[in-house]
Amino acid sequence: MLLTATACSSGGAAQDGKTELTIATFNEFGYEELLKEYEAAHSDVKITQRKTGQGEPHHKNLFTKLGAGSGLADIEAVEEGFLSQVLSKAGQFNDLKEIGPQVEEGRWLKWKYDSATKDGKLIGYGTDIGPLAMCYRKDLLEKAGLPSSPDAVKSLFATWDSYFAAGDQFIAKSGGVAWFDSAAQVFNAMHNQHEVGYFDKSDKLVVETNPAIKADWTAVTGAVAKGQSAKLAAWSNEWNTGFKNGAFATKTCPSWMLGVIEKQAGPENAGKWAVTEAFPNGGGNWGGSFLTVPKQSKNAKKAAELAAWLTAPEQQIKAFKSKGTFPSQVKALTDPALLDSSNAYFGDIKAGALFAAQAQKVTAAQYKGPTDGQLQDTVFSAALLSVEQGKGADDAWKTALSEAQKVAK
Repeated sequence: MLLTATACSSGGAAQDGKTELTIATFNEFGYEELLKEYEAAHSDVKITQRKTGQGEPHHKNLFTKLGAGSGLADIEAVEEGFLSQVLSKAGQFNDLKEIGPQVEEGRWLKWKYDSATKDGKLIGYGTDIGPLAMCYRKDLLEKAGLPSSPDAVKSLFATWDSYFAAGDQFIAKSGGVAWFDSAAQVFNAMHNQHEVGYFDKSDKLVVETNPAIKADWTAVTGAVAKGQSAKLAAWSNEWNTGFKNGAFATKTCPSWMLGVIEKQAGPENAGKWAVTEAFPNGGGNWGGSFLTVPKQSKNAKKAAELAAWLTAPEQQIKAFKSKGTFPSQVKALTDPALLDSSNAYFGDIKAGALFAAQAQKVTAAQYKGPTDGQLQDTVFSAALLSVEQGKGADDAWKTALSEAQKVAK
């Protein structure tokens, strides 16, 4: 459902004399109890949260209201895939270094902080991140004669070459079970590891001139040709069921994916899934958001104070405990509440410590161009699915290049 504007959606004085602030989020940020806590400590503030179930309608609403010049919340959450579009409209957002409270230097991981800056202006306070690890079915690897403990599998997942080579070994003995869920899910994880992606920093489309993209394509489609993919479109009903039925053995696994796996695989598969900090070719990040304060806000300074408070390490740890959103704050990554947290579904693994270590492996966030999210979701993911459905890899690549040019215009 689209966020709807109300008479007070851009903030203002509530009838009881309190300053009303609105915050628009999507999915689960873990802020429900935090907002109550903030109100209790600030008797002059009343907060209304407007939350949508998915990110796409939230961002569609955000850009529609930006174009209209009114109707936005005081604080608008932005997912990393849409951040470049916000940065291209940086003039419509407040510089948080200018209007926000002074925050401790080095609060965020440097790559997280840098990704939300434009011409020296800080457009968004970082919330969560999605450091990458690898999830896998221990029982399925064991049946195929492959190692299955989190330490023993590290050699399988050391590089993409070793990952796909292990896939060949698995397929030979798996009895029809696939190695991974979806070509696009693997391709996207590989792609996110590169410093330069679909666009360079001048927003020029570089798909044809960036050899890393074609190399990833060749590796993934080659694995598809060898039967390694379950050919399941991510987030489809068939993909959801695939977790429960054991249709594939491995899953590229940002921190937020643990919750997805547990929900879709169900209690009957508890203990069968494991996660290891080994990830092909090192670390990577997939996901994460920011809190922005549009210039439409009538109470920008108070909105920035709330946004700064929500993204402080102490509050992000509380959000992690509430909804599992993995913090991007340096102090939070060393907090015992995070490091000592374990996940029973994944064999009581200390998931907090594991993903904290993975986050430290990321050296820079890939620059996302204006239509980066569309290229990922509607161009390359669709092209890879067509390969899984029988289209030749070369023809699908040509189609992807053609469609990319249209989307980037």
